[in-house]
Order: sequence, then structure tokens, then C-alpha cells
Amino acid sequence: MSRLPITSETTAADAVSAVRKWVEAEVPARWRTAAAEGPAALRSVRTPQAYRDWYPAFARSGLVAPTWLPEHGGLGIGNDVARAIEGVLAPLRLTRLNPLGLNNAAAALFSHGTEVQRLRFLPPIVRNEEKWCQLFSEPGAGSDLASLATRAVRDGDHWVISGQKVWTTWADEADFAILLARTDPDQPKHKGITYFLLDMRQPGVEVRPLRQITGESEFNEVFLDGARVPDAHRVGDINDGWRVSASTLSSERQMVSGSGSGGMGRLGGSSADRLISLARETGRWDDPVIRGRIMRLWAQEQIRGWTNARVRAALSAGQSPGAASSIGKVHQATLNQQIQDLMVDLLGTAAVAWPATDDPDALPREVHGMMRSLANSTEGGTTDINKNILGERVLGLPREPDPWKGKPWREIPRS
Repeated sequence: MSRLPITSETTAADAVSAVRKWVEAEVPARWRTAAAEGPAALRSVRTPQAYRDWYPAFARSGLVAPTWLPEHGGLGIGNDVARAIEGVLAPLRLTRLNPLGLNNAAAALFSHGTEVQRLRFLPPIVRNEEKWCQLFSEPGAGSDLASLATRAVRDGDHWVISGQKVWTTWADEADFAILLARTDPDQPKHKGITYFLLDMRQPGVEVRPLRQITGESEFNEVFLDGARVPDAHRVGDINDGWRVSASTLSSERQMVSGSGSGGMGRLGGSSADRLISLARETGRWDDPVIRGRIMRLWAQEQIRGWTNARVRAALSAGQSPGAASSIGKVHQATLNQQIQDLMVDLLGTAAVAWPATDDPDALPREVHGMMRSLANSTEGGTTDINKNILGERVLGLPREPDPWKGKPWREIPRS
């Protein structure tokens, strides 16, 4: 089936009816049945590879990013109709693949890219044909991202890139990357940066995996030695990359707060609803102290969901989410870690010992989620940095003194 016959003129009721027909025709019956039984049942019948093989049907429908224009891979509908559609899709757990493309890269392209760039890159992102990563953080530029040292030097119609990036999620799978590089070291650190779209499948790009406590290598370090980017793949003006990156960073905070396409799979672990079912499975639900702990977290998760809905509504209306994305990020980092810690507590001894096996999936899912959640305080900008943003932009507190403000980047001490 091709794109659904839903347009900006379609009512929410008609859109919901069309989506239900699409689900009946396109989503395998076994998946629908298993999804109603819960995540574990769904995982038993829908393997990651099976889902990737089926995903083109999802992309063709326009439902992956329904508020995007049809020429960009969506349906061009408003936020209200999109929410009604998502109410039909949510129980099926149809995860959006390529979240760094759908969230981070797309945010910059919509805010600062050209229509030529949007037509080139957005449809393959929706179809998951070109996967994306983000080359921002560096060994000496993490929390202070604007001090980055990766250089981009103009060479005719191209830029030559040299430097090192680190903590790059899914760089080993990526076809393209959004990249911040310094184009004028004589300007202050926030002003001499330019935003690029880098082809990861070229000479001069080396990806090295970083092994995590979970045994995976989701993060990587990337070495750039003479990699090239055509000037046509520059987003925004030269030396204006810091302003362009604001849309990406805001969208990233939205994603790691649980509101983007990455969802809980990106954060690690299960939601508070799973806490309720696990407590019942382990016989702990009868304990009033456990019930109280779970319901406090459940209530916090509802608040997080409402905050994220406000951010999504602002984005759909063409507004900047501003500090609200930092609120969601700070809240979710702590909340998710608390949920995953309690998940492990409920498992008891099953969380600290399990049968020996060579199967990498033998690690209990709850334990994996707890260990993965340790990264939540760092990804999307550290919790402390986001608290600074909230303090300065929401509470009106004075900015932290910076003796190097306004000085050329090349004169600023760096680690």
C-alpha cells in the first residue's frame, strides 16, 4: 500500500478510520495479537530483523512522520490529527527507526536547511535508507561543547575536515552525520563554528567502538582525517553553526526525555507500567511500601508525558521548545534511573545471578535497562549543564562568570 489518503483537510475521525484499515491490511496479525499481550509477547514474535524488513510499508504510508509534508515523507497533517492517529498506532509499538535522523538532523534541516537539502535528505531518513549519527562531542569538548577543536578548511566547493569526536551513538551504522566543526579559530568560541552534513562512508572517516557496561558498543569515537563535505551540504551560514545547533540540541533533549522517536528503547529499560506488572509477578504488589514507591514513579511519568506533549505541540506549531526541553531532560534522566533501579529491586536475586550462557540476550532485560540508564545523566547534555540552562533561562539566575568570553578561540586554554 502506498501513502494513506490523508491530507491536511482530513478530519481526525476519518484519519483514524483510514489508519485502522491500514493496520488491518499491513501490520501482521501475529504482531497485533502479541502487542495486545505486552512487550515480552511482542518481542517473541517480532524480531528486530523482521521489523526492519517490514518497515518500508510503514514508511510508504506516511505515518512515520505524519506532520511532515508529503514531499518530505509525511502526510502534511496538523498536530491534533497526528495525535489521534498516534492513539491508534501506540498500542502496536511501531518504533520509529533512525531516531537521530528523524529528530536531530531533521530539526536542523527544517529550521535552517534549504528546500533542496530537505528534499534530498528527509525522505531517505523516513524510509530508514540512510541512517544518521551526531558528531558534536569531543574528548576536550563535552559539557563545554563550544570549545570544540575539529577543523573544517575550505577547499574550493568542498570543506576538508580533521579532528576527533567521541560518544557518538550508532556511528558504526551511520551513513551520514550532522557535524560541528571550527571554521574560524580567530573568532570567539561560539561564533567560529559551522554546521555540516557529513558522508560517513568515505575515506578519512574511522569509527572505533566503545564497549559499554551492558556489553554493547552503542557509543563510538570517530577520527576524521581529510574527510570532505561539499559546501552544498553546509546547513546555515558559515560561522553560524552554533545557532543552527540549538535546534538539534533541543530536539536531542526532547528525544532523551522520552518524547522523541527513540523512546524508552533509546533511554534503556521499561516504563512504570512494567513496574506494576513486575510487582504482581513477583508477589510484591501486596506490600504497601512497594505500591507507594511505584505509584509515585508512575505519577512522575505522567507529568513527564504532559511536559513532552507541550514540547511536541510547540514544535508542531513552528515554535522553539526553549527551556521546556531541558526540563524534560533533567526530569527524565533521574526518573528513568529510579524506575530501572526499582525494577532490579523487584527482581531480587534474579537481578544479580542468572544461568551461564553464551547468549548475549541472556542478561535480564530489567538489569540491562538499569545499566543502560546510567548514561541518561550524560546524553543529550549533562544533567548539570541542563540545570544551568534552567537556572539562567527560567529562574533568571546570573550566568556563571567566564573570564574568556569574547576572546578568540585560539587563545582559550583547552584540555
